[in-house]
Amino acid sequence: MKRRKTRDRARPAILTLGALTLAALLIVLVPMATSRDPIAVCMYTPEDLPDAGVEGWHGEQIDNAAIIVRTASEQGLGRDGSILGVMAAMGESSLRNIDYGDWETSGFTNPDGTRTTSIGLFQQQEWWGSVETRMDPAGSAALFYGRLAGLEGWQDMEPSHAIHRVQINTDPEHYARFEHDAAAVVDALSGPCPA
Repeated sequence: MKRRKTRDRARPAILTLGALTLAALLIVLVPMATSRDPIAVCMYTPEDLPDAGVEGWHGEQIDNAAIIVRTASEQGLGRDGSILGVMAAMGESSLRNIDYGDWETSGFTNPDGTRTTSIGLFQQQEWWGSVETRMDPAGSAALFYGRLAGLEGWQDMEPSHAIHRVQINTDPEHYARFEHDAAAVVDALSGPCPA
């Protein structure tokens, strides 16, 4: 009988301790499990780039995005400039370094009726630079950022409108749908780098 009374008295204490332990675990584990923040990696170490991708962009696309982000960083254009560059390349080539453009895919011509010559990540035409530069991801990103930096007030414009002013395409809203993905990719590629 004495044993049963001791067990009955210990039961509430055990239940309370168990409930507190469970509550503490939930407080710690639920935020970790529901966090959607990507793991940030160093954009300078390609072996660290996420194989699984970011927001559906992966492989060669993430590699090219890392080059764009590096180029923006080297030119001092920061996160905003990085996002604009990645948005532009998403909208122009789906972050693929392609050797064909609007003429071949859609039969588009320039306003004067001549055939377009757009190639590369940014679908830049021959007046942007040499084929070699436009087909080099870092070179084409540098061409894009050179023009962006020369655009007065680009930081205060709607991102898609700033890109439109640089790229001179037909639709100023074309790039807007890529803003969320571009920000997620840039943030994922903005982790600390080893010294």
